[in-house]
Amino acid sequence: MENLKTIENKIQNLPPDLIDDLNDYINFLLSKSKHKKKRKLKQDWAGSLGDISNNYSSIELQKKALEWRIK
Repeated sequence: MENLKTIENKIQNLPPDLIDDLNDYINFLLSKSKHKKKRKLKQDWAGSLGDISNNYSSIELQKKALEWRIK
């Protein structure tokens, strides 16, 4: 892993105060990678408007949705 050796050489040339900053940044990157959990897209809402959509056209549903948001 040539990249790792290059990084190690760069780290060795850093002044001590920047080593602390680098350590904080590495911890940040590690915590960031832990939070990225892949989830499947939920579509359990599909078909929920079945009873309403039979009574309205798509344009009427859009207008109705706007009315519901304003309330």
